Amino acid sequence: MTEEEYEQAASFWTRKDEKEIKLDRDALYDWIDTFLSSHKVLALAAASADFIRCTPLEYTWHDGALWIFTEGGLKFRALKANKKVSAAVFEQNTGFGSLKSAQIQGIAEIVDLFSEAYSAEAALRKIPIETLKKLPKPMWLIKIVPDAITVLNSDFKKAGYGSRQTWENV
Repeated sequence: MTEEEYEQAASFWTRKDEKEIKLDRDALYDWIDTFLSSHKVLALAAASADFIRCTPLEYTWHDGALWIFTEGGLKFRALKANKKVSAAVFEQNTGFGSLKSAQIQGIAEIVDLFSEAYSAEAALRKIPIETLKKLPKPMWLIKIVPDAITVLNSDFKKAGYGSRQTWENV
């Protein structure tokens, strides 16, 4: 590809979004909240200068954040250097014209072991805190607060809106 072709491809959605009708911010967030609450697996991408990792993980969505319990892994190599992450949640096995997904960009925070927030998430998931304390290795909790969430929903188009909408955490 030429430099011009890369730029054309990279700016596709930006150019298209300029002409699309936007959903009301609150209505968009309500859709996002329902969508993220109704799913439980995401793909988390974390990167540093020379390393990138994309990992499927179980999550919960509440209080405006994604919450992920994890034993560890190579994602922490990237998180040590760079707290900016991206995550994708999507409907599986959909055909053209019926896509639904959310791409989350945000900041990851490692929640202190057995802190109030850690214990509250364990309780929400019905994981006894004593069980977590007895594990031979810690179970870490990652909290991701979104900066922006871009959704693709073919149904928006049917209602007269752009199929791609972005909510920003301002």
